[in-house]
Amino acid sequence: MKKQIHFCKMKILLLLIFAPAILLAQETITGKVVVEGTGEGAAFMNVVEEGTNNGTSSDIDGNFSITVNKLPVNLKIFALGFSEKVVSVATAGSITINVRESSESLEEVIVTGLATSVKRGNAANAVASISSEDLAGLTPPQTLDGALAGKFAGALITKSSGAPGGGISVKLRGVTSINGNSQPLYIVDGVYVNNNSIAAAGLNAVSGAASGGNASNQDNPSNRIADINPDDIENVEILKGASAAAIYGSRAAAGVVIITTKKGTKGKTKISFSQDVGFNTILNPRGQRTFTEARVFDFFFKPNPSKPIEEQNSRDAANAQVALFTAARDSGKLFDYEDEIYGEKGFISNTSVNISGGSDNTLFYAAFSNNEEDGIVKNTGYNRKSIRFNLNHDFFDKRAKLSLSTNYINSQADRGFFNNDNTGTTIGVALTSTRPWTNLYPDANGNYPDNPSAGSNPLQTRDKVINRENVNRFIVGGALDLKLLEYDNSNLKLILRGGVDYYELITTALFPEFLQSQKLANKGLNGLNAIGTTENRDANYSAFLVHNYTTDSDLNFRTQAGITKQTFSRNTIRNTVTDLIASQTSIEQAANKDIKQDRREQEDQGFFVQEELNFQDKIIATIGIRGDKSNNNGDANEIFYYPKASAAVNFHNFDFWKAEFMNQLKIRAAYGEAGNFAPNGALFTAYTNSLIGGNVGIVLPVTLGDPSISPERQKELEVGLDVGLLNNRIGLEFSYYNKKVEDLILQANIEPSTGFSSKFANAGSLENKGVEIALNANPVQSENFEWNTNLIYFTNTSEITKLEVAPFNLGGFGTGLGSFRIEEGKSATQIVGTDGSGNLAVLGDSEPDFQMTWSNNLRYKDFTLSFLWHWKKGGDNVNLSSLLTDFGGTSPDYDDIDLDPAGVKPNGVYRVDAFKGKNATPFVEDASYLRLREVGVYYNLPSKFRDQIFKGYVSNLKIGFSGNNLINIFDYNSYDPEVSNFGSNGLSTGVEVTPFPSSKRYLFHLAVEF
Repeated sequence: MKKQIHFCKMKILLLLIFAPAILLAQETITGKVVVEGTGEGAAFMNVVEEGTNNGTSSDIDGNFSITVNKLPVNLKIFALGFSEKVVSVATAGSITINVRESSESLEEVIVTGLATSVKRGNAANAVASISSEDLAGLTPPQTLDGALAGKFAGALITKSSGAPGGGISVKLRGVTSINGNSQPLYIVDGVYVNNNSIAAAGLNAVSGAASGGNASNQDNPSNRIADINPDDIENVEILKGASAAAIYGSRAAAGVVIITTKKGTKGKTKISFSQDVGFNTILNPRGQRTFTEARVFDFFFKPNPSKPIEEQNSRDAANAQVALFTAARDSGKLFDYEDEIYGEKGFISNTSVNISGGSDNTLFYAAFSNNEEDGIVKNTGYNRKSIRFNLNHDFFDKRAKLSLSTNYINSQADRGFFNNDNTGTTIGVALTSTRPWTNLYPDANGNYPDNPSAGSNPLQTRDKVINRENVNRFIVGGALDLKLLEYDNSNLKLILRGGVDYYELITTALFPEFLQSQKLANKGLNGLNAIGTTENRDANYSAFLVHNYTTDSDLNFRTQAGITKQTFSRNTIRNTVTDLIASQTSIEQAANKDIKQDRREQEDQGFFVQEELNFQDKIIATIGIRGDKSNNNGDANEIFYYPKASAAVNFHNFDFWKAEFMNQLKIRAAYGEAGNFAPNGALFTAYTNSLIGGNVGIVLPVTLGDPSISPERQKELEVGLDVGLLNNRIGLEFSYYNKKVEDLILQANIEPSTGFSSKFANAGSLENKGVEIALNANPVQSENFEWNTNLIYFTNTSEITKLEVAPFNLGGFGTGLGSFRIEEGKSATQIVGTDGSGNLAVLGDSEPDFQMTWSNNLRYKDFTLSFLWHWKKGGDNVNLSSLLTDFGGTSPDYDDIDLDPAGVKPNGVYRVDAFKGKNATPFVEDASYLRLREVGVYYNLPSKFRDQIFKGYVSNLKIGFSGNNLINIFDYNSYDPEVSNFGSNGLSTGVEVTPFPSSKRYLFHLAVEF
């Protein structure tokens, strides 16, 4: 904070005027001004004897000393960004004064370094901040990553599955990598938190979704960040690009999400209890095709005049289906299998209890939560139990502070059997060819009939198949802040931090041998049982020195330097057995066994140095560099450097500023670089073993690794403007960024004589450009009515700027259905396919044209109404669900005629003919949407009624209703435009193959504070 009354000339004048009073003064008051809720010293606060010109200001740590003529006296404490406070002092000595940050200011604290933070008004980066109220206060989210959707600019957030327990892709400011990691780094209370998505064992052996029987990202596992309870979070900060995230070095190219959990506050111990109860329903059912005798006959009859016998057989088969349809219709036994599978109202229950409080030296926060959510499909659901204990303790006369954050999570997710498959066995694919006149329900003895038109009976699969994830997880972090030196204008701190993230993930897949898909007569596996065990242990350690120095001219230098170390260890063992014996479920009771192991060990070490300059909150500049080395590089001792620099100018803090209606005008610019490690298998050739002629031998893979590969490097330049009007009741943030990613790690073809078909190489570059605009306003603010509104607009465009290999396709299922294509000079997210003429053409782009969100919070007396609209304009998907239902003759729009340019063929016939002609045009669809993402209505019981009813024991009681995705407007021809068959990572999001549908959620709330 700037000193508002101490200028050099005024110091001399005041000294001459008040010298006699100073010499005769008998009483000296010393003390410290601290920020309420954090206990941090408030620097440069004005401390003035009320009614006089006698005053001083606090130093960098909030300490002050003032001499007065007599006691008692009133001291007025004020500074920009804080509410003014007057305290009465009756006796001389030391006092502590708590000040509260003004809610009307833009001066919230955001991260600028590994060991420091800065007021938002001084930040040179567009760092998004989401408070606990914005994150989970409107409506409780199912998972943390899902709660981020629509809350800040610069993110494309896509569900990879609607199954309970998550599965979400978060991409910040466009495409970061083609083959490498594209998900942000998550840090919770200083702990590097693992966010792997590990596919369940065995599913691919049944579905055949990936060639060779390998584990596949098409199994759509959940993200491990889903383990974090959103209700425990105090705030989230998103470093969207390298200009802000460079200080995190080689893991920050995809951005950094910094999560701070709740802490205790000084004062009386508080107990809070909340209970949410509700249900979910399918977001957008597709519906059924309206069958008639003629439509049934036309679908099954395949005329063939050249072969009269085959034509007659086809006619007989068609007539037989017509007879079955007619009999079922006339007896009222046409079944709506979409409603049967997806028509459940899943029960939701969220229970949370937390206790917090503290004294002058110790603050604590303890919480327990139990979250249960059934899916819209029977036998699916998600249950998470979380226990948290956070402790903050000051000692050595507040010269040292110990912080401890602990969290235990136990979760279970039953995810069903969905998405792509090549055997017709997943529930979604089997439904595409299941007609409503086929009775698939079990008989009185519980025996399910075989499905005559698919590889499985979807009701039997739903009821008997197990696909489960069980997680036990510990996240523990600690920090020690120690003041080594402390003077009037400088201090030196030592900060030590460490954290461990450990979890055990057990995946269980069970397909009993009596399933239709498992019968040997149907070329099944005679039952499959698979257990996968993953043990993951990540640890991070760091030590920092932070030195503050303030000159007499109010120029503050903050220097920080530190060292870091991270270790990552993952061991996954997958046991898959088939040909189960005598209906046993033990993996020992099987004739065929397959064991695979995936071990990954990594150790990173680094250092960083950063210098920050602040001249009276007028000019703020930062420069820093991070250096990292890792055994995941070809040369484990090579250090890669990531620089950063930024500057901001607050024109409104200069003396010449006269525009009183505009209380903030800041221009800012920042540059930074960050890295991305090579994908697994890129640096070294991963040989496998096999039996060759009965002897153990080595099998070469098709791709050759290269230890000389460098990490991918992101370079970002960001410029922006921040404006505050009418005492910050209107605020505008504008940012433009240019993000370049160099040394893209791609696969290049090599000479067949090498024994390999391709190799990894640094062979390309891409560029993202975008604009982010945020407008917030408080149009009405009175005692009885208040209205806050926020409008966010952002866009991103990408381009492959260099490609040293031949253009190539990836993701999707080939150009006949739509595929992503990497090509120099073209968008990194373009979708190509063969058109009606058989030529390769650009059919779409998965990157939206723009996104816009509009959030509002309205309060009338004790009632509040809040809602969030989200508009995604543009961005295309490859939708193959409709094609599969066309093959089965069950598409709801099969008989509509609105796709064929000639207006002749029904949609179902048109799409099938397009597939046969390798015309991908009908399968690439606009995935735009407008949705009411969140809405909540709450009532706070007035204090006079609370006191009458509860005799003062209840400090707050709130009831309400909320919902997610209650209104959805889109033309996309499926359940939800937010979908991705290929999981949460990688480039090719937006490919759909019979997913687990998304849901709406309705919740009723009760919250009580004691």
